[in-house]
This record gives sequence, C-alpha cells and structure tokens, in this order.
Amino acid sequence: MLSTFEQAGGAARSAHRLYRHLSRLGADCSMLVQYRQSDDPLVSGPEGWFARTAGALRPYLDGLPLLCYRSRLSPPWSLAWLPKNIDAEVMACSPDLIHLHGIGHGFLPISAIARLSAWPLVWTLHDSWAFTGGCHLPDTCDRYRIACGSCPQLNARHEHDLSRWVWHRKAACWPQLDITFVAPSRWLARSAQASSLLSRCRIEVIPNGIDTAIFSPGDRLEARRALGLPLDRRLILFGANCALSDPNKGFDLLRGALHSLNGEKLQNAELVVFGDILSRTLPACGLPARNLGIIADDERLVLLYRAADLFVAPSRQENLPNMVMEAMACGTPSVAFDVGGLSDIITHCTTGYLAPPYEVGELARGIMRLLGDESRRQAMADNGRRWIDDNLNMVRVVERYQALYRDILSARGGQPLTLHC
Repeated sequence: MLSTFEQAGGAARSAHRLYRHLSRLGADCSMLVQYRQSDDPLVSGPEGWFARTAGALRPYLDGLPLLCYRSRLSPPWSLAWLPKNIDAEVMACSPDLIHLHGIGHGFLPISAIARLSAWPLVWTLHDSWAFTGGCHLPDTCDRYRIACGSCPQLNARHEHDLSRWVWHRKAACWPQLDITFVAPSRWLARSAQASSLLSRCRIEVIPNGIDTAIFSPGDRLEARRALGLPLDRRLILFGANCALSDPNKGFDLLRGALHSLNGEKLQNAELVVFGDILSRTLPACGLPARNLGIIADDERLVLLYRAADLFVAPSRQENLPNMVMEAMACGTPSVAFDVGGLSDIITHCTTGYLAPPYEVGELARGIMRLLGDESRRQAMADNGRRWIDDNLNMVRVVERYQALYRDILSARGGQPLTLHC
C-alpha cells in the first residue's frame, strides 16, 4: 500500500486500518509512506535525518509553482511534479498488486505513478484529486468534467493554467495503467464517473471500515471521569483534522448555529473541540467551550465519543468522514450537513440528523432536537451502532477488498494463494 501519511488524517487512518486487518487475515501486506509514525517493520519510509528532512520538504517544494497565483484560495493542492524514484522500494516488496491511497502533498509524482504500469493497481479515492487538475476539494466547481483550466481556486484568468497542465499530465498517464478505482461513498463515485479523466475507468464503491471492537459504546459518566469532563453538562462534540484552521471543516458554520440559539436553550451545555493544536484560541461560541487539542490515540478518542451527547459535523464538503462513523460506532449520533457521502451513513432522523447544506438554522434545530429529547437521541444512537455493525464492520470491508483483489488478479491469469499487496 502507498500512502503519504501512515496514520495522520482520515485517509491515512483508513488506509492503515485496512492494512492492519488484511495482515491479520493472512495477506502479505506492507506500506510505503512519506511520513512514518510507528516502528512497524512492514511500514517503510524515509530513513535517516537527511531523507526525513527531504520528505518533510516535499509538500512545500511541490507547491512552489502555486506562488505564481498570488490571489489563489487556500484549499489543499497537489501538483505532483516533483521527481521521485520509488521503483527500487516497490520492487523490493515483490507485490502482486499495488494499492494506492492518499498520495498527494509531494509524495508521488504523476511520472512515478506512470511507472507502476507493470502491476495491477487499486486506488482508493479519499478525495477528488485523482480526477481534478490539482485540487483535492473542488467544492462547487465542476470543470473537472471537461479539462479543468480557468481554475476558481487559483483565481486564474485563462484556461491554460496550472490546473490544465496537471489535467493533461494525468490524461496522458491514467490510460496506461491497469487500474481500478474505489470510492468510499456513492457521491464520490458519481463525481469520478462524471469526470473526464475517470469516466471510462472501473469504479467500485467500498466504504471505509470501522474496528467495532475498539469503537464501541460504553458508560458515559465513566468516560467523562476518565477525561476530566463535567458530569452534569450536555456535551456537544466537534472534531476534525485541523478542526479550527481548515475552513472546509465548517467551525464558522457551527459557531453561527450555536449563536442562533439563545442562551436559555443551551443552558447546561458545553462545546468540546478536538483535532487542532491546543494553543489555538477558541472564539466565542455562545456557550462554554474547551479545546482538547489533538487526540493521538484511539483509546482516548473512544472515551471522547462515549462522553459526548452528540457529535456535530458542519463540513462544507466530505467524502465519508471517519469521525462521524466512529462516533456512531460508539453510540453517539451526529448532526451534519447533507453534503458528500454523509447521506450514505446518516439516515435523517433515524441514525442522526441531516441539515440542508450550510443552513445554520437547520443545523441548530438538529442540535436542539437531539439535546432536548433523550429517548430520541438514544434511539438514534442504537440505530446508528446497529447500522455500523451491519455495514461498516472492518471484517466485512476487508472481505470486499479481498474479493476485489482476487477478481483483478484472476483476470490477469493467476490468483496467488497468499495475497501480496
């Protein structure tokens, strides 16, 4: 498996879970990453001070051409032009199949992906980068359906901009590959199928899985005691990677929703935020709030989900967010905007609450609906946990990937007894 990060961020955590469970079920599986975070001998990345420093600089070097667009917007971009030779590392693994995950931010250039044409490839799409001209989150732009250019995120004034250049490089490379794309959500699959780059490719829908043995319901008061959280308050949980600094995560929309509720409605409630640095100051939200910083381990994360009365996901664009699935698995229902793949996992008023996109009044209504009715909240919690068990249990997800791997390998004339990936 190839992934920019080993475990940092939703895409990497999903990839690492899949790698770990495949290995447990007997697959000969290893990971190649740009940022190694564990001492797992089957996870390889830059070794030594110089290699690690060079790896850390790659995202910045890869983004240097973006400096030509001084008025560009801030969403993440990957140009994938910076040369990198991974041939020897891939050959050393002797793979039967290569599984790509999130590979942007300077990790793999398009030229390196082209050199993987000797192997069958599976590419799990954790965002839209594979079929755009460089952006990871196109928002409302659909120029990827044609050939990008005049990119609104770059504030480009002409069609032959950086996005068109990246699009052309992908258009020359992707048809050379024996590749199957996997979209975790139906929404992302539809977007990929509508794109000019992937419209003729095989695209399967396999959701990201959850380890339901780890992410499971538990006693709310015990969880609060363990975390030092108040026992007598209604806790609203909000968290994401860069929760306060990434505009896409929608903290400003959550603040708007909370401010729209008068203080009496939020009496005895508190907002708990995680996923961003502790030193980042929380702006006024209309109720008491605390920032718990970055939660690095699953054990503490599980306690946090169990401690909360509800989880809020006000993102502007999402694929299939891990944190909503993890919260549901721990028996905590979510209130979210109906964007991206969220309707794949939240059935409105059955397993959670879906508000029309960006209507902060409706988001506020959903928050109050769950906070104000414990029996309704508990019914949603029970329904959500049951749905996760039936659909996103990690064992089921791994079985679907194994079936896909074997189908791909058998189509090439062989099916090894032990899968190497």
